[in-house]
Amino acid sequence: MAVFSGRSQLPMPIYEFASEEIRPLLKTTFSQMQLQERRDLQRLLRANISVVAPDTLVIAEEFGGWDESRRRIDILGIDRDANLVVVELKRTEDGGHMELQAIRYAAMVSTMTFDQAADVFGRYLAQIGDADTDARAELLDFLGWNEPDEDAFAQDVRIVLASAEFARELTTSVLWLIERGIDIRCVRLQPYDHGGRVLVDV
Repeated sequence: MAVFSGRSQLPMPIYEFASEEIRPLLKTTFSQMQLQERRDLQRLLRANISVVAPDTLVIAEEFGGWDESRRRIDILGIDRDANLVVVELKRTEDGGHMELQAIRYAAMVSTMTFDQAADVFGRYLAQIGDADTDARAELLDFLGWNEPDEDAFAQDVRIVLASAEFARELTTSVLWLIERGIDIRCVRLQPYDHGGRVLVDV
């Protein structure tokens, strides 16, 4: 998976090797292919989060567990090192101001405890029809722990921004944050139209 930097990098063309010729696939947009941000992108990535955040367990979708705010994290996860992972999605061609949103979300969840995460995870499992799974046991198993370790839990929050493209202002901000020790990355999702089927170069 390539992590997009602030330097000008154009995605390489994707080609189809047909029987008589090599044909470039047509770049398109998610909106042109009638894919919605929440109904399609978020739903599909939630079930296959490793596409944008390998070794991550999704513990919540549309998470908004704070008072006096209607803002919601698209996908909240946890990685193998017990760090929380904030995943912000956009189907736009420039990413909007998603880095600013994600920083705010990361700060809001940074004090989450293991017990709070297990409770959030339990509600998420019930939401997706998996209420029989023991959220606490599943979380411990994913982390490789026998019992909760609050001193090791959520010591950092990682940020993953996934969008069809990113404006230079956004990537400049992200690079500046990386230089100052913030774990944040941009993952570009470039859709292609292949006879009505959507292929995505990640």
